[in-house]
Amino acid sequence: MSGFNTRAIHAGQEPDPATGAVNVPVHLSTTFKQDGVGGLRGGYEYSRSGNPTRTALQEALAALEQGAVGLTFASGLAAEDTLLRTVCLPGSHVVLAGDAYGGTFRLLSKVFARWGVTHTPVDLGDLDAVRAAVVPETRVVWCETPTNPLLNIADIAGLASVAHDAGALLVVDNTFASPYLQQPLTLGADVVVHSTTKYLGGHSDVVGGALVVADAGLAEELAFHQNAMGAVNGAFDAWLTLRGVKTLGVRMDRHCANAAAVAEFLQRHDAVSAVLYPGLPDHPGHDLAVKQMSGFGGMVSFRLAAGEEVALKVCERAQLFTLAESLGGVESLIEHPGRMTHASAAGSPLEVPGDLVRLSVGIEDADDLLADLEQALA
Repeated sequence: MSGFNTRAIHAGQEPDPATGAVNVPVHLSTTFKQDGVGGLRGGYEYSRSGNPTRTALQEALAALEQGAVGLTFASGLAAEDTLLRTVCLPGSHVVLAGDAYGGTFRLLSKVFARWGVTHTPVDLGDLDAVRAAVVPETRVVWCETPTNPLLNIADIAGLASVAHDAGALLVVDNTFASPYLQQPLTLGADVVVHSTTKYLGGHSDVVGGALVVADAGLAEELAFHQNAMGAVNGAFDAWLTLRGVKTLGVRMDRHCANAAAVAEFLQRHDAVSAVLYPGLPDHPGHDLAVKQMSGFGGMVSFRLAAGEEVALKVCERAQLFTLAESLGGVESLIEHPGRMTHASAAGSPLEVPGDLVRLSVGIEDADDLLADLEQALA
């Protein structure tokens, strides 16, 4: 199975051998009958340790990211926490994107800092700066591309070289791009992180997270911690995510087309001082995005010429764009990152501009989205 959409529909999802059901069953059982002590059917004994529905999702995500093993969790941050606790020890160091997701920054600065794990924010677009930030204790270079919410693009292959020269892992949060548009493992990354809540689930109805890894040895360590720490997704959550995965490709095509139309509209609007979208030719990361992505995604951020108060008013005036956090669902969302998703970064090097508005462009009719933005900006 080589085609992306074929893998999305079939990988890990063969018809049920007992009944022929074409959809993976929701295995809601917490425990599994053993055929004699230690005689496990399919390796299943207890649903924290393994569940057939979760297994199907994990296999599907591994296939989409072209990785060796996929592991899924109760949320994106649960996946991040499990990864960091697996590969870091007290005294370890993490190189972090200077505009990383606020939740990742909060996890490192408020939680892991208490256990002696340090971090350095750096502009990942400057490989020399990344190289300079690496110290002997560096265990992870943590990358988002595109970044949340400034839509910067990082060179995955270049960062992999820097990380590996230092004996560190390159971790790429691929949530914004989704595996449909970008497969970081094929570019040299060691681990891919997803909030499956976003584009993979795609319908704003299920929270989850995932790790996909290239190395089977690291996967074994992560699987041990997945079970030992227990922050796993339940069977129904796995099933909902798996249902979303089946339509990822067709949804992303529409997200990308609508986002491009929105970005071009905003670029022409007098109230807008800057549009941040890697699909625009004047975006500083455009050429790199063309090289390592097959599309530019559904996220668009923009800045208001008149400042923060106008940015807040635009968020409040939007109607079809729902004022809400999160992203990646079929419906369009609008938010003010400085006071919403990235409030935890206020006063830090990762603080985002107050005049910034972030859009998650959905799959509605593009003309309706443009009309809503027109009235919101009026």
